[in-house]
Amino acid sequence: MNENLFASFIAPTILGLPAAVLIILFPPLLIPTSKYLINNRLITTQQWLIKLTSKQMMTMHNTKGRTWSLMLVSLIIFIATTNLLGLLPHSFTPTTQLSMNLAVAIPLWAGAVIMGFRSKIKNALAHFLPQGTPTPLIPMLVIIETISLLIQPMALAVRLTANITAGHLLMHLIGSATLAMSTINLPSTLIIFTILILLTILEIAVALIQAYVFTLLVSRYLHDNT
Repeated sequence: MNENLFASFIAPTILGLPAAVLIILFPPLLIPTSKYLINNRLITTQQWLIKLTSKQMMTMHNTKGRTWSLMLVSLIIFIATTNLLGLLPHSFTPTTQLSMNLAVAIPLWAGAVIMGFRSKIKNALAHFLPQGTPTPLIPMLVIIETISLLIQPMALAVRLTANITAGHLLMHLIGSATLAMSTINLPSTLIIFTILILLTILEIAVALIQAYVFTLLVSRYLHDNT
């Protein structure tokens, strides 16, 4: 049971070679593009959603922060499509891997922090010591603020990993319960199956929300350093 429960989180391999890279590169291929002057409804809806999302995230940024708009929009599309594809049966979700999420979070966080130290080093250093701090507390607060700064990418990665993994485990458990009850009690099976459908809808929402939250927090870190 434990092996089956966590089997979907094992990185797949093809002839002994890791296939995670191919899976990560697959979602961008599903995004439709148009070669015509007049777009169809799908392309129009996609462009409207991208403009709406980028407008919400870029409103608080200055000119320097808005140079990251393409990267942030690409990030939210990549995470959202990866999370949604992971809900398909017998599929692999790269965002359930903490290493992959850290590989995404750390460079973005480091880039924002380095930009802050290069553009306004006084304001960046001021975050380590709030104004009006008593002198005896200065060393402790500097250590606490340093730890809180360094833990930001870990918090980003752990939040995304935990939410996606928990949803997949819950869906697996309820799906297994539905199959087990199908030969015992039909009314109970229908109730559990209804719960499974509602949970699937919830997981679709969670997949989109977690992509938005991850990107929004990266955007917030960027705003604090520009």
